[in-house]
Amino acid sequence: MARFEPAALPELLPVFYRRLFPHGAYGRWLGYGGVVKNYFQLREFSFTLRDDVYLRFQSFGSPQELERELQRINPYKIDIGAVYSHRPNQHNTVHPGAFQPQEKELVFDIDMTDYDDVRTCCSSAEICSKCWTLMTIAVRVIDRALVEDLGVRHRLWVYSGRRGVHCWVCDDAVRKWSPALRAAAVEYLTLVKGGAETVKKVNLSESIHPFIRRSVSVVEKYFEAYALVGQDILGSPERWEKVLALVPEDILPRAAPPCRSALCRGRREGPCGGVGSAVSAISLDHRPQHRESLRSDFPKKRDSVQRWELLKGRMERTRRVTGSTKSTPCHADWEIMLQYCFPRLDINVSKGVGHLLKSPFSVHPKTGRISVPLDLQRLDQFDPFAVPTISSLCHELDTAGDDGEQEDGGETEPKRRARDYKKTSLAPYVRVFEQFVEEMERARRGERLRRSDLQGDF
Repeated sequence: MARFEPAALPELLPVFYRRLFPHGAYGRWLGYGGVVKNYFQLREFSFTLRDDVYLRFQSFGSPQELERELQRINPYKIDIGAVYSHRPNQHNTVHPGAFQPQEKELVFDIDMTDYDDVRTCCSSAEICSKCWTLMTIAVRVIDRALVEDLGVRHRLWVYSGRRGVHCWVCDDAVRKWSPALRAAAVEYLTLVKGGAETVKKVNLSESIHPFIRRSVSVVEKYFEAYALVGQDILGSPERWEKVLALVPEDILPRAAPPCRSALCRGRREGPCGGVGSAVSAISLDHRPQHRESLRSDFPKKRDSVQRWELLKGRMERTRRVTGSTKSTPCHADWEIMLQYCFPRLDINVSKGVGHLLKSPFSVHPKTGRISVPLDLQRLDQFDPFAVPTISSLCHELDTAGDDGEQEDGGETEPKRRARDYKKTSLAPYVRVFEQFVEEMERARRGERLRRSDLQGDF
């Protein structure tokens, strides 16, 4: 792969926007079939130019006009904003209170830096193949919940170009969600809570929600290879102390609920119920100082995998015991897995309708990598270091030569450009994007037919 030099961007970007950027599919995506009048014209775009010159509230009459502007100014970065009440490029002519964001895709921004407290291989903006598994888990957990729990259909997952992933939820109804609904969705999808000063960031209740159970099932598939082998989270006393801090000192007896009504059932507080029998049951199989017993037994085990099996086995025994007693079930193993692996979302990015997010197929100015769509069918094989850079793409074009241009001098610009990207390693990513847009278009046609049939308009 050709080495990327940021200083070369002024020469490379014109080639990228003229010969490689998928203008056609991009315009079809953001136009949403033209069902809503002026929808594309009311969309905000933001451009970052050379020397960090920042242009907000840009808007265009058509995808073709946007294409011409991209080829004229060759932005270092493209951000996409909301669909506004008025054309964003005319916002200064509108009364400030009247210019408001109306709708936008529900977006998620997952950044590797938010996992620095649980990564041992990298920190800050650095990533490697070991910790990239966190992004794979995040996509799997969130995408499953979006489809199965929240009922959405059209999700575009995109590599950020450096150290994270973005998701664009494009369903018609979801684009109209209020900030409160967006915040509620993020809250539903959030389990890791607390800042740097918070030691235990995941706290599960006695009654485990199905979303949590399904998320644990996803995490479990990756946990041994990622956390126990790759990160070696129990590999030394220093590391296992961080994990043991998430395990309760002992397994406490659970008081019976004060009554058996649906409202009270399952609460810990209350004066009644069989505490003595719970203590008796626990004493049969668990030492009172649960954390201390693990601390003393860990050195006897060979590696992180064996130590985890020990910890996990003891937690599972507490859950088996509670099936026939009033003792408190302990899900410390689940809490550990979730704290180390569960997605960490930026709620402000998701809840704000007017919030900007980097566009798919934007060039990352520091790495040169393209923000490419992710193929969920091949997610586990995705390698961020194999994503083409603008330098490598331009080199591939040079290597392919211009023979094709000489074959048909009368070929139109869009056809020539489509042939150009197919000569490069960008082609499979563009195809993923096109398939996403085509699926939305099929769904839109199906919905129009369904409404037509309901109205008897054959």
